[in-house]
Order: sequence, then structure tokens, then C-alpha cells
Amino acid sequence: MIERRAILSGSVFEERIGYARAVVDGDRVHVSGTTDFDYATMTLPDDVVEQAEQCLRNIGAALAEAGCGFEDVVRVRYLLPDRADFEPCWPVLRRCFGTVRPAATMMVCGLVDPRMRIEIEVDARRPPSR
Repeated sequence: MIERRAILSGSVFEERIGYARAVVDGDRVHVSGTTDFDYATMTLPDDVVEQAEQCLRNIGAALAEAGCGFEDVVRVRYLLPDRADFEPCWPVLRRCFGTVRPAATMMVCGLVDPRMRIEIEVDARRPPSR
């Protein structure tokens, strides 16, 4: 039987909206669009680069709980309200994805909270040995 399980971050939004931070489905891991909230303090930084770093910490935690890491990411989507905010984030994004080279898309769109300047979503594939 194929394993399917939800990974929760503890965010109040998961309960209010009805979703999981990530879903493990067999060897696939789907991480929901992840913003920069520090779920321990429910705060978010103002700077877009700091927001990208926090997004990646949140994603990294979900991937680890799923039994994989950034090296297993096959797809990444970046969502930003302001396209000018994307380039300043490139060095941070490259640290996680530069050697992995997942398929990637950047979209300009509104986010649920005007304080949010970036949201990142990834899909990964768990290695058989994990």
C-alpha cells in the first residue's frame, strides 16, 4: 500500500483553511505554498530576502519530516506580488537549489497578506533508501 500522510507545521492557517504544510504520497512530497511566517512566534520579517530565508527554513523542516531534503526537490514555484523582489532573493535561492537545478517557475500574483513578499512551493521525490 502506498504511504500517504500529512505533515503539519503547527500554523493556525492549516486548521482554519484545511490544508497541510506538506503531503507525502509514496515517494512524492508536495510542499504547500510556504510563506515567511515563523510559526513559533507567528511573526514575519519586512525584508524580502529575510522572508525568502524563512520560507526556505519552513520548507526545509517539512522536507526533513518527510524524509528528504532540498537535494530531492524536482520542482519549485516562486510567487511574488512585486517582480522586482525576485532578483534580490537569487543568492538565497541558489544556496538551496543551485546544484539541484529543479524545474522552476516564478509568478507575479497577490498573496493573502500584504506583508508577505514571497511564497515558495516545492515538489520533491524521496530516495528509496529513506
